[in-house]
Amino acid sequence: MNIRKATVADAEAAAWCHLLCWQEAYAGLAPADLLAQRTADVGKRVDRWRQALHDGQTRWLAIGPETTVQDRVAGFAIAGPNRDDDAPTELELQSIYVRRASWGSGLADRLMEVAVGKEPASLWVFEENARALRFYRRHGFAADGVRKFDDFFGLHEIRLVRG
Repeated sequence: MNIRKATVADAEAAAWCHLLCWQEAYAGLAPADLLAQRTADVGKRVDRWRQALHDGQTRWLAIGPETTVQDRVAGFAIAGPNRDDDAPTELELQSIYVRRASWGSGLADRLMEVAVGKEPASLWVFEENARALRFYRRHGFAADGVRKFDDFFGLHEIRLVRG
């Protein structure tokens, strides 16, 4: 897998990866009907990716050998200035996802390295997402006791911090 910064031309393939990752990662966590609804509009997700990239946001992509637009991107990571009012760190890992076919391959570790390296950072994760929690703990993140409700997926999140 080649990891590189995304360009505006990558928006469609990245959006497909984003929605497919949600389907794969949140099956069994989010209510099935809500998950289906939230992942149904590829065009809207393409527009969001295109706008973020046009605005200069750095997003890292893992590009695979697949030729179809739906499978071209195997994972992605987004990090940037912390968005929390009570930010415990300057840097926030805003998203990191890898397609199920690459789970356990080390690809997520590589994306974590390019997105945040060993820097202090924080992130939000669904509190029932045991697989993600194990991954983040391996990278030195721990819960700081802050919790919130995510209206988009109808799940509770906890904040993890690496100092």
